[in-house]
Amino acid sequence: MSKQKTIKKTATVESPGLFSGKNCAMRFVPARPDSGVAFLRTDIDPPVRIPAGIASTAMRDRRTSLAEGEVAIETVEHVLSAVWGMGIDNLTIEADTPEAPNTDGSAKVFADAIAHAGLQEQDVEVSVYAIAEPIVVTNGQSMLSALPGADDRLEILYDLDYAQNPGIGRQTLRFDLGVDDYATEIAPARTFLLQAEAEEMRSLGIGHHLTENEILVFTPTGELMGGRLLSPDEPVRHKVCDLIGDLSLLGRRITGRIVASRSGHVLNRRLVSVLADRLAGGMPPAQPPLESMDIDDIIGVLPHRYPFLMLDRVLEMQGNRRATAVKNVSINEPFFQGHYPGQPIMPGVLIVEAMAQLSGILLGRHLAREGKVAILLAIDNARIRKPVRPGDRLVIEAESLRVRPKMGHCKCTARVDGEVAAEAEIKFMLVDADKVRQ
Repeated sequence: MSKQKTIKKTATVESPGLFSGKNCAMRFVPARPDSGVAFLRTDIDPPVRIPAGIASTAMRDRRTSLAEGEVAIETVEHVLSAVWGMGIDNLTIEADTPEAPNTDGSAKVFADAIAHAGLQEQDVEVSVYAIAEPIVVTNGQSMLSALPGADDRLEILYDLDYAQNPGIGRQTLRFDLGVDDYATEIAPARTFLLQAEAEEMRSLGIGHHLTENEILVFTPTGELMGGRLLSPDEPVRHKVCDLIGDLSLLGRRITGRIVASRSGHVLNRRLVSVLADRLAGGMPPAQPPLESMDIDDIIGVLPHRYPFLMLDRVLEMQGNRRATAVKNVSINEPFFQGHYPGQPIMPGVLIVEAMAQLSGILLGRHLAREGKVAILLAIDNARIRKPVRPGDRLVIEAESLRVRPKMGHCKCTARVDGEVAAEAEIKFMLVDADKVRQ
């Protein structure tokens, strides 16, 4: 058995975050054996420790984030990938802002900092999870499986399919974590986007600080908008980088084989959740299929219409347990004409309404099978934490706390750039659909 490792001395990485653009000085500090990897938000008094485990994950779009209560650390996948890829088991990662540094869009700067700090072997054996039986999770055309394999490494096979873009196309990569050189083969691969995705981000006020050296953008014809690829298969190498970071959330080394096809952060974390359930003992509970809804699907479920439909897309829905949606706030919203001229702020009641609509979708899909509909009954513990303005992307989360024969109860949070903008608990009275029509 190999020994646990930390770093010999502290190291610091500093740069703006990918989504927020706020500068973050991140400090890597040695940690004692069996303490695991954890983030420490030092800009909060007293500092808040956030364990890097699957139980701490926060539902976010396009990234992996962690939270302890209302305190979060955003976009940590590259940091965790470097920590895991470089063989570190115990580490405290201090951050002075809510989002990790983006650096050049890769894990290289983090891996270099760890290498410069040096690895320190500790007198405690590494905890290992050996995949003993096949596990498969899916989301539409995406698939991720964990399979038995070698007992001394994690074999990763990733199949990336961007057939719609000739600059990326279809790429496959095999990487053996624990044998192959993570620092040179995986860490340097940078984040990539399609041009339409980049333009959508910028229209929402995200990413204006980024340059061609910090994110790869492919045009519809497959050309790279500035810069050049480190290798023709840099995109699939970056997907493996993200996957390693997400797998680290299990909190222990994994041996066996991982096969991925079109997998992203949501599916990566779902597999780790299943592995964590197996690790806790016994078979995991049945996992409801992940679902998403575009605006046509939402209109088919909710009765709301212009100007009162407050959701643009449901990003992720796990049965009737939890859901995440987005509202892209535009200056063209009709309520900005009077709230307030010259200082446009989204009314707090409409943020709560967006929460209620997502809660209605979450509960309604389950209740419809029982011939009932959800009518708003009460709003408890509502708090507006920060103003929401034109250009903001409001990410709304709803979690069902309980569903009884005559009542439903959801806890909701709305965030902008990872920071809580509003929160509330919403209760619904469940009534027969026929009575509502009378």
